Amino acid sequence: MQHRTVDDVMTREVVTAGPDTPFKQFAALFLRNDITAVPVLDDEGRPLGMVSEADLIRKEAVLPDPDGHFPGRWSNPGERARAEAETAGGLMSSPAVTARPGWSVPEAARAMDKHRVKRLPVVDEAGRLVGIVSRRDLLQLFLRHDTAIREEITHDVLGTTLRLDPDTVRVVVADGVVTLTGRLLRRSLIPVTEQLCRGVDGVVAVHQSLDWTEDDTGRPIEHPQPYHPAT
Repeated sequence: MQHRTVDDVMTREVVTAGPDTPFKQFAALFLRNDITAVPVLDDEGRPLGMVSEADLIRKEAVLPDPDGHFPGRWSNPGERARAEAETAGGLMSSPAVTARPGWSVPEAARAMDKHRVKRLPVVDEAGRLVGIVSRRDLLQLFLRHDTAIREEITHDVLGTTLRLDPDTVRVVVADGVVTLTGRLLRRSLIPVTEQLCRGVDGVVAVHQSLDWTEDDTGRPIEHPQPYHPAT
């Protein structure tokens, strides 16, 4: 089984800025390049932080509305300072949350979720920028065709990894959802099989109604209920 990595899906040509890049230039960069964020780099190409559309909108939010009303108090002094900043050094979110080219797609997704960011600058071993990966890039995996998913499960997971007879388990894939039916020699193989299938690129979910010949787990026998997709 070969999983796609950040290096496979990232964008290599990255629009960047320096700490002294002025506010107005970011608006032009976003519009001209159809992007929503820019990494801010030091003199050696290492990410210091990110400036996004949200950082620019913050300045608009502090302006009075047409009736002359001003916004309420800032929750902390740092927010006010960023709203009033004129260059990237003050506008950016820092430190930059980065990824490595060799990360798996799930690793990158977990980092985005943990830090609540939409994109990650990708850095090499020296910490220098080599690309950028976004949520949209990661979603490419779910465009993988059902046939390709089924072939990988049948040949790589069941055949090569688990060394099962190809007629042992029936694999059906519909819209990325995998359904496994059949009989395995040992009960302990069922969760292993299910977990390996979940790890295949493009799999949305795995449902199984696998039976077994030999119970080697010592658990009470509770045969799984067949999976019936919603109609």
